[in-house]
Amino acid sequence: MVELEKKPEITDAEFEIMKVLWAKEQPLSVQDICDELLHKNWKYSTVATLLGRMKKKGIVEGVKSGYAYYYTPLTDEKEYKKSQTRKLISKLYDGSAKKLIASLYSDNEMSAEDIAELKNYFDLN
Repeated sequence: MVELEKKPEITDAEFEIMKVLWAKEQPLSVQDICDELLHKNWKYSTVATLLGRMKKKGIVEGVKSGYAYYYTPLTDEKEYKKSQTRKLISKLYDGSAKKLIASLYSDNEMSAEDIAELKNYFDLN
């Protein structure tokens, strides 16, 4: 997998495609991706255009097999999420994860179960 810090930003539309590629864990054709994104009502040409841009950015790799290209992610999902979380915390919470959690807590975004799980996580680590 490629180091994400050096990669261009992934747009919201590209992220939808990345979620499909990450979930399937195998090379997918444009049609395969379209089938997974039926709820988006995206045309084949839209997905193909997005994948072309993503390939140019170095976010995905496309390998031709027969008449179709099959795409795989070059960015690891876990690393991408960690990178985006760090950016969010840095930008909105002055680099403080504590401020992020306090914000979620004060806005009632965390259930009692969420809080218990976090406490358990911190107790174990």
